[in-house]
Amino acid sequence: MGESEQERNIEVVRRYLRTFVTRDLGELRKVVAEDVRIYGSGVEVQGRHYPEQAVSSPGLTVLDQEILEMFAAEDRVVVSMAQTYRRDATGATAVQSACKMYRLAGGRIVQFWGEQDLYGLLRGLAMLSDAPIEF
Repeated sequence: MGESEQERNIEVVRRYLRTFVTRDLGELRKVVAEDVRIYGSGVEVQGRHYPEQAVSSPGLTVLDQEILEMFAAEDRVVVSMAQTYRRDATGATAVQSACKMYRLAGGRIVQFWGEQDLYGLLRGLAMLSDAPIEF
């Protein structure tokens, strides 16, 4: 029996996520549509240059990536994951958790939504104070 659409979609998302470790922008271009729509933190943007910038963030290196859970249904793939980052200037490392949902068409990611723990990452990399935030 042939590979299902869900299995193909999971593989496309895995290939995309691996680019955060490999920094392979050629591979990213193969699996992300040029006009991809991205939603998160109350913002909507469009264009593959956004994930390209995230993958090639100067000063941050993804050392490890752990996919905790991945689920596919129809044209969607949902991922819960953790990435270990290194702040290159100091050598500090921290783990950032994230949950993302991708919609695929024609073997490419055309939309994705998600949130990640940016606050925790910045604290872990000593880029924000550990002092309590006052509101």
